[in-house]
Amino acid sequence: MDVKPPAATRPTLEAAQASAAATGAAPAKRPDGEKDYRAWPFWAPRFWHGMPLGVWLPLVAEHHARADLSRWGLMVTITAASAFNSVMEPISNFRFGRQLASPPQTPPPLFIIGHWRSGTTLLHELMMLDDRFCCPNYYQCYAPGHFLLTERTLAPLVKLIVPAKRPMDDMAAGLDRPQEDEFALMNLGAPSPYRRMAFPVTSPPYPEALDLTKLPPAELARWQATLRRFLGLLAVADPRRPVLKSPPHTARVGVLAGMFPESRFLHVVRDPQAVFNSTMKLWRSLHDGQGMQVDRGERLEEYVFSAFEEMYAAFERDRATLDPSRLHEVRYEDVVADPVGTLRTAYDRLDLGDFEVVRPKLEAHAQGMKEYRAGSYRHDPRIAAEIARRWGPFLERYGYGREGA
Repeated sequence: MDVKPPAATRPTLEAAQASAAATGAAPAKRPDGEKDYRAWPFWAPRFWHGMPLGVWLPLVAEHHARADLSRWGLMVTITAASAFNSVMEPISNFRFGRQLASPPQTPPPLFIIGHWRSGTTLLHELMMLDDRFCCPNYYQCYAPGHFLLTERTLAPLVKLIVPAKRPMDDMAAGLDRPQEDEFALMNLGAPSPYRRMAFPVTSPPYPEALDLTKLPPAELARWQATLRRFLGLLAVADPRRPVLKSPPHTARVGVLAGMFPESRFLHVVRDPQAVFNSTMKLWRSLHDGQGMQVDRGERLEEYVFSAFEEMYAAFERDRATLDPSRLHEVRYEDVVADPVGTLRTAYDRLDLGDFEVVRPKLEAHAQGMKEYRAGSYRHDPRIAAEIARRWGPFLERYGYGREGA
């Protein structure tokens, strides 16, 4: 791949501050300041508000309830919400028991994979322009245990207190927009690397439940059963072909391919320098907004490097066992430059159906993307050298290590 990435520009600090003022959020700061992301409003729901007590309390106990004093208000509201979820989940299961016992048969999933901040969300949004596909939305992922029962009544109320944009990148958010199924699996009790966001200080300094082959057999079976359960819930709500997007699935291709023999994988990659910087910002934002502990980030850099290494070691291992017709790879830079052409090729390679059905919508959407500007980041020679040393195979495979790539 030798397509040169488009030049990127960074929005001015003044524009970021004006945007923050308009939404009532804390203003963004430059990378050398305390924060370079929008603060999560104190009144907005967190991921953990969708957990039942049987998932939330063991998570708290695992970390000996070591929450910072400033986060005890969150602990209380999450525990109250968990009690509500624990009541609603069995009621939902009873109400929809017949449908859940024999959910509709859906076409095999399409998995959108790639490291965090590589463009998976952009691809997910583009794929959802095709009415032949469905995906889980924010509410379904945050309240997976009872969304079948409560989405129509509670989602409009919760929507009033959910920020309109994601704090880390100002992309549009909302309860009806596509979301990662990883949050649903986590809230249903499956092992997940995202659990560390709740207690980032006392969590291990390495990713957990990323490469599922490292789990004990019983834990792996529980994870698989949870995914099947969630897909059954989703099928009852919408029987169309599911498109699932979660960066952790990049390390799980072998497991997922075995579970769903006709599934397809759309893999997106991006310049690792941009990925590293953006991922650091992502985790800082999530730890600050979602954590029960105040994380100063001393271990974060190593976590980002090691998680990338584990993710792509597993991906390279698994791709060798996958029929080439089931995997297609794109570069984020190509998606931004030519979304219609890039997806036309993906549809053809993965046999996703007649592309002409969705082409008009993609072309209309692409017109709006012309104004899109990706953030740029200051070059740090030390980080660049570490990326070259530790992520060298990735750079070479995807052409980012070549001069001018």
